[in-house]
Amino acid sequence: MAEDTNDTDTSGDNAAETRCGFVALIGAPNVGKSTLVNALVGSKVTIVSRKVQTTRALIRGIVIEDNCQIILVDTPGIFQPKRRLDRAMVNTAWSGAYDADMVCVLLDARAGINDEADAILTKLAEVKHPKFLVLNKIDLVPRDKLLALAQKANERLDFEQTFMISALSGDGVDDLRGALAKRLPPGPFHYPEDQMSDAPMRQLAAEITREKIYRFLHQELPYQSTVETDTWQDRNDGSVRIEQTIFVERDSQRKIVLGKGGATIKAIGAEARKELAEILEQPVHLFLFVKVRENWGDDPSRYREMGLEFPKD
Repeated sequence: MAEDTNDTDTSGDNAAETRCGFVALIGAPNVGKSTLVNALVGSKVTIVSRKVQTTRALIRGIVIEDNCQIILVDTPGIFQPKRRLDRAMVNTAWSGAYDADMVCVLLDARAGINDEADAILTKLAEVKHPKFLVLNKIDLVPRDKLLALAQKANERLDFEQTFMISALSGDGVDDLRGALAKRLPPGPFHYPEDQMSDAPMRQLAAEITREKIYRFLHQELPYQSTVETDTWQDRNDGSVRIEQTIFVERDSQRKIVLGKGGATIKAIGAEARKELAEILEQPVHLFLFVKVRENWGDDPSRYREMGLEFPKD
């Protein structure tokens, strides 16, 4: 009889200990937020590029750690906005910080507290949620510099804990994941346990293609382009057929994306197709089209599709 009573009590305890919450990753462009999200999740849920400002909307990665569900909000990098799209991205990043249960502040250990990081730390003083300091790219910086940077940042804000990691190699990521899980508020899971992102596959597929545009085109063009998944057809042979359109603002940009003899668009498609096949674990037939959509950066409907609020002038 006593043994049965213990089993019942344990089950009740486990149910009460379930935790779930949102953790926003805040930082300047190119500090490694997207790489960290993918490392914490253990799978690619957001695009990564050496170019700054590649994340445009709030993309959530979902992590299960023991009986806790961590919902990671990968925000756009915070920078001084110049265009309407820039303002939308920065506003979205700050809304992610204010709406989350906790905030991880990422600093590039090499850059330290530069002007961008200084402005972020100043504004984050207004955010009342628990804050964690994450120094990224520690494999590139001497230890004494890391300790000095951690001390300087902690003098600016009241951080719960400080973590030193390399999102690229995974060093320190497990410790960060465990600490975040322990600080989540009690509550039921918001998503199924096998779900890794709240972004639909159609959106992730478009993001992957956009990432390849960043890789192959090194001028300003990627910031003036967007990708939409038009059709997604599961075929009887187990493959999937995907049609996407790359929108640019001028015909001269369309010619750049196509490349001489269509070489550039073929290379973009081949790379995107390969990665999608790995993620989906099935053959992918990807068809890319390039169209001119003048002034798409001023079209409110395009912002809604990207998950951004259209900023007013």
